[in-house]
Amino acid sequence: MATLENAISLAAISHEGQTDRAGQPYILHPMRVMMSLGREATTEERCAAIMHDIVEDCDVTFDDLLDLGFSEDVVRAIDALTKRPEEKDDYMKAIRRLSSNPIARRVKLGDLADNLDLSRLPSPTERDIARMEKYREAKKFLEEIESSS
Repeated sequence: MATLENAISLAAISHEGQTDRAGQPYILHPMRVMMSLGREATTEERCAAIMHDIVEDCDVTFDDLLDLGFSEDVVRAIDALTKRPEEKDDYMKAIRRLSSNPIARRVKLGDLADNLDLSRLPSPTERDIARMEKYREAKKFLEEIESSS
């Protein structure tokens, strides 16, 4: 069975050389998402958080994750968090799809909180500010589901 340390190492290696919009190492984003889950987070939630963009943005497949020993629950959560081509123009469609997976839902709330933090961008553009509205809508939707779970 793969460990949290394995997940952190795989994420760091897989995201190596990638940068975010502010030019910072991309791995800092999944690290912040993982840390935002708090002390009560399970190992599976932490693994899913640190690797939440690994299939979407790196040369890693779901089968690779299973072969490395990550649990089906972790891989299903990452699958739920991975954008689909048909959702490109409908962000809320992706949010509704992932909302049925409790691990993905918690990780996405952490992801959204980090994405909503404009202080990480040195000079937010109008496009960055406009993107915040869809993030706020998604966050509200997921928080309502979490509060009723």
